[in-house]
Amino acid sequence: MAAFNLTPFDPSTFILMGIPGLEDAHVWISIPFFMLYVIGLLGNFMVLFVVGKEQTLHKPMYLLLCMLALTEIGTSTSVVLKALCIFWFNLKGITLGGCLTQMFFFHAGTVMHSAILVTMAFDRYVAICNPLRYATILTNARIAKLGLVGLIRAVFFVLPLPLLLIRQPFCANHIILHTFCDHMAVAKMSCGDITINRMYGLVIPFVVNALDLTLIGLSYGLIIRAVLRISSKKAHRKALNTCTAHICVMLMSYPSFFFSTLTHRFGQGIAPHVHIILANLYFLLPTMLNPIIYGIKNKELLEKATDLKPLLQEGESISPH
Repeated sequence: MAAFNLTPFDPSTFILMGIPGLEDAHVWISIPFFMLYVIGLLGNFMVLFVVGKEQTLHKPMYLLLCMLALTEIGTSTSVVLKALCIFWFNLKGITLGGCLTQMFFFHAGTVMHSAILVTMAFDRYVAICNPLRYATILTNARIAKLGLVGLIRAVFFVLPLPLLLIRQPFCANHIILHTFCDHMAVAKMSCGDITINRMYGLVIPFVVNALDLTLIGLSYGLIIRAVLRISSKKAHRKALNTCTAHICVMLMSYPSFFFSTLTHRFGQGIAPHVHIILANLYFLLPTMLNPIIYGIKNKELLEKATDLKPLLQEGESISPH
């Protein structure tokens, strides 16, 4: 039995079971997962390519879109690739180090994603409330610094999660009823005291997101106040239309985050496979839909992408076979 005693120094592996109760349907479930993931990758890489190629798009708003795209690519990849390995090849094993690394990256990506949405709200506030000073307040260098601050914040808040777990004695079975190493799913396998893990894992995400939502709400409150002072209804619609894409992205991100977090801890009445599927969709759907939303709502980005389409086709036609 000693071989199954998992400690921080033990090379034993955890077993990710995928979606319990739906093992026979894993291959079929993998099809929409894979399609959503690939569409999301293509959309986000297209945003990165178009913005990188076009000098006229080297502006704060588009740099933020690139940050959002990179974050979504990294977060979804850290979760979905392992899930597909489980679905397709039955590769369920993962080392403790691999499990904690995966946990760090997708939680850090989630916190970073929220920080970018806050910065986008500030960008919209400056664009609408102080349009004449926009170029001086939000420079590319300042956006880069804000992005770095968001990254440091994500690392600072998320790093304690794996550090707290690596000190825990894992003496129970090593089976994780999930497709990825969710913090609480791993913590529940410990035979030690996980009170601090529970408190930190619940309080910190809500504190971080509550702060971010407060800042976003403050930005939009000031935006609405500025818009209401404009007499022209056409100007009202034009100003608010610039915020539509950002609002849609927030509506996809925050409600699904809170639902996933709360149901994992308090939703005992929800079937495990429902929670696991929804948790995966939380990473997949925004990754796929965000580039589409911004592509549709942002005419300049859409026009530049259309202009580059012949260039892409030409490159494909002359590529060696």
